[in-house]
Amino acid sequence: MTTDHAKTAHPAPNPRPRHKEIVDVHLILRRGGDVLLGRRVDTGYADGLLHAPSGHLEEGEDVRAAVIREAWEEVGVVLDPEVLRVALVMQHRAPEGAARIGWFFEADVAEGCGEPVNREPHKCSQLGWFPLDGLPEDMVAYCRAALDAYRRGERFVLHLHESGDGIGYASGAPSRAVALPLSSRT
Repeated sequence: MTTDHAKTAHPAPNPRPRHKEIVDVHLILRRGGDVLLGRRVDTGYADGLLHAPSGHLEEGEDVRAAVIREAWEEVGVVLDPEVLRVALVMQHRAPEGAARIGWFFEADVAEGCGEPVNREPHKCSQLGWFPLDGLPEDMVAYCRAALDAYRRGERFVLHLHESGDGIGYASGAPSRAVALPLSSRT
């Protein structure tokens, strides 16, 4: 005999393949009210646009170790795990691509991590400090959405491009960022 509970406790198997996402790490490196951005070059994605120092999680690596490694590889800063803070988590989908999860971490150069230098001139044509409250328009759209959300105090965000959207931020374009509410439980 089948009960109603048994019918709902074990739904039919999903015929679609299991979802897999790339994990990215991003560094919001601050100096007062400014953030560090680099101009992408010869990477094959969003070249010419500004983005925070970032990279992919490597096999066997946790997200904190990955952002520490990427910070050293890209901008020569040594991040102390004790001063590194999680700033934002974002699920992002490129206009014609697959989704990925981005972990955005925050650190401050005043906390002793050192002054950044461009250690990857073959991927980054310039580094610069930009005001968080007045970000430039020539940025990668999902990075701009993440920094805008971070500034507003949002911590979990969806940024899912639709087919035909541009990779770069466009003032006046539809916002694809959706903040997810935090639990009110303590």
